Amino acid sequence: MKKIRVFISSVQSEFAEERRILSHYMTTDALLGKFFEPFIFENVPAVNYSATSVYSNEVEHCDIYLGVFGKQYGFEDSEGVSPTEREFDLAGLYSKTRLVFLSNDVDTDRDLKERNLIQKAQQLVVRKRFASNFELKTAVYVSLIRYLEEKEYIRTTPFDATLHTRAVIADLDSQKIAAFVGIASAKRGFPFPAESPSETILTHLNLMAQQRVTNAAILLFAKNPQQFFISSEIKCAHFHGTTITKPIPSYHVYKGDVFQLVNQAVDFVLSRIDVSVGTREESIQVPIQYELPPAAVTEAIVNAVAHRDYTSNGSIQVMLFKDRLEIWNPGSLPYGLTTAKLRKPHSSIPANPLLAEPMYLAGFIERMGTGTGDIIRLCDEAGLKKAPEFLQEEIFKTILWRKNTNDIVEVGVSGGVSGGVSGGVSGGVSGGVNDILVLIENNPGINVSSIKSLLNIPQRTIERWINQLKKENKIEFKGAPKTGGYFVINTN
Repeated sequence: MKKIRVFISSVQSEFAEERRILSHYMTTDALLGKFFEPFIFENVPAVNYSATSVYSNEVEHCDIYLGVFGKQYGFEDSEGVSPTEREFDLAGLYSKTRLVFLSNDVDTDRDLKERNLIQKAQQLVVRKRFASNFELKTAVYVSLIRYLEEKEYIRTTPFDATLHTRAVIADLDSQKIAAFVGIASAKRGFPFPAESPSETILTHLNLMAQQRVTNAAILLFAKNPQQFFISSEIKCAHFHGTTITKPIPSYHVYKGDVFQLVNQAVDFVLSRIDVSVGTREESIQVPIQYELPPAAVTEAIVNAVAHRDYTSNGSIQVMLFKDRLEIWNPGSLPYGLTTAKLRKPHSSIPANPLLAEPMYLAGFIERMGTGTGDIIRLCDEAGLKKAPEFLQEEIFKTILWRKNTNDIVEVGVSGGVSGGVSGGVSGGVSGGVNDILVLIENNPGINVSSIKSLLNIPQRTIERWINQLKKENKIEFKGAPKTGGYFVINTN
């Protein structure tokens, strides 16, 4: 990041020590040094330019004019004007931010022209008095931090609650907002109808203020969230072995809002892990069991999306290996929360509270603070031999261990299920698409609602897979729209 240039102006002879202190302070302070680059004439090497031209050039190219005024007016040019006043006026001409600090001297002790300069300055800018070098440093620090806040270089509010500098409500998708309201009303009793104005919904969720929208609103409802946050994506990769090696058999970079990201990443995993299909011995519906609990996979991905550090240039990575599923999240645990505590009941400290609340209302988050515990419980109930792991390194990792490869059906190159399913109609169909085909084959006339309850995956995914099977002439719909269902097309 290009540093913010600060031009320090004063009578050199009167404030030699203060100028040196301020320059050193801005350069060495842990926070100020990251953002600011001070200029004082004393640090200029010998050059074949006049002092006036050097001053003028620095004021023109600085971002902040910092004036320290005291008793002396200083050297006067042929027009009776000092360099300090010239610099102050020039900074105003170039519309620079002007910060003025006034020594706490009795006004009668000041040079008359210095008093006039101070009067001119106080009509244009707010000036701050100081009585010691310590007070000057403190006053300068406060003013520079306020500058960083106003320019939004730093924030005092969470990332998701910060109002975006460019995005407006027109960048949001009103249909997405209406769809969210419908889901939130059904799942959590959200107190607004779907036809409510977008502004009403956003205001209620604290996602909008002063006709500006927050970062959370963009991640939730923007037409193109990656236009504003390019790294708000999920990279998914499938490896046949246990290490990251090339070539990568399957790799996708998913984009969209947070709801779309979760659905796409979960679909990626579920379509590439093993599935066991039971019989009708105990029920008319065929039981289906995924190698990894879908709810645990979903919870782990939702946690990564809801709690990641969106200021990071890194992206969420979902990597499926032969022996495990790893989810990498660019972020870190909140202060005081450890990976050991994640395995026990703990308080919820969402990194992005305004993002987490709509995800809860939409049913993506069940109960705050129980996500990691649910993942552990679900994997234990599924009979997985190794418990999930949570690791805090440079990034946060969640690892779900797959079943022993000796106990599971081998996964083919296409990522589909290669065993436990009768041949014929299921040949050549991959992953989750194959699951639907098997369901329809064993449950003629089954509808989308029943498929959704059995597979526990999003309806949009089911509809996409069904459309694929219809295009391949493997299934057909029979009956009335509300009471009919799907049947396998017999090619014999």
